[in-house]
Amino acid sequence: MTPHQPLESDDQLLPKIAAGDRNAFATLFRRRQGDVYRFALHMTGSAAMAEDVTQDVFVAVMTDAGRFDPGRGSVTAWLCGVARNHARRRLERERPGEPIGDDNSDFAQVPAVTPDPLGDLTHAERLETLRRSVLSLPGRYREVVVLCDLQDMTYADAAAALDCAIGTVRSRLHRGRAMLASKMLAAETADGQSGKIRIGGTRCCA
Repeated sequence: MTPHQPLESDDQLLPKIAAGDRNAFATLFRRRQGDVYRFALHMTGSAAMAEDVTQDVFVAVMTDAGRFDPGRGSVTAWLCGVARNHARRRLERERPGEPIGDDNSDFAQVPAVTPDPLGDLTHAERLETLRRSVLSLPGRYREVVVLCDLQDMTYADAAAALDCAIGTVRSRLHRGRAMLASKMLAAETADGQSGKIRIGGTRCCA
């Protein structure tokens, strides 16, 4: 690539990867491995498992790049969808007792509100509380909170990653944010942290 040649988009790289272009694969890996790793880390809570999932995803890219359909969402959404499947399989294998996709009965009575518990989280200890709280969410709600609030993915791309309707993403995010707000409040009260969770405000990309 010459200095004046424009960067190829992710969509342009996938057909080249499908044709065996190693340089295209290396470019996509450098560009998107961080997104995949962060998603896997938030989903599993394990750096080692997140590294393994990231490796699994890009091994899959080498063989399945031709299956990418740009009409269904972005390349990042597709990669996170692949990561989701690998993370679920690893969690099922390594932590067979951990619920992944079901509701947590402890939160069956969470009020129907639309909080944004990710606002105003600027201190390291509160970020750690956020990470722990996100990890404790049931899988279906953890996925949408991570994709939409921590990785700032659009509803459409999140729906593509999760292979569900946009309306499902919206309803799960609504529920997940309410659960997260409750968990954050309980955790901060127990830890004696000062300050209140501000409902609304900017998102925090942890």
